[in-house]
Amino acid sequence: MPFKRYVEVGRIVLINYGPEEGKLATIIDIVDQNKCLIDGPADITGVDRQVISYTRIALTDLTVKIEKSAKVKDIKAAWEADDTLAKWEASSWAKKLSSRKKRASLSDFDRFKVMVAKKQKAAIIAKKMAA
Repeated sequence: MPFKRYVEVGRIVLINYGPEEGKLATIIDIVDQNKCLIDGPADITGVDRQVISYTRIALTDLTVKIEKSAKVKDIKAAWEADDTLAKWEASSWAKKLSSRKKRASLSDFDRFKVMVAKKQKAAIIAKKMAA
């Protein structure tokens, strides 16, 4: 299975560290071997144009067709034309992140209810398998 996620202009990235952690952005220029210039666009993803280290981003499979150092309106148009946000929400990576976030926000009683539901489900399955 060949490697497919390259650092390239137009690659959609997930920021995994810092104040914008968990947000998507687009690589719009490559600064050097360790950094790239990204932009959200801010009105869609909430990320402003900034230089960020490669260690703080994770490359996704998604790309948009933009020019190097594109303007915000061009990036926004490319995101809307490709329906990038919907593609991301449909991916298993995004679903896993949202379920983790939901699970982390549960209260003690909510966790207890989940545990009881799992026990009931396991009992039903065991009963069906025995019959």
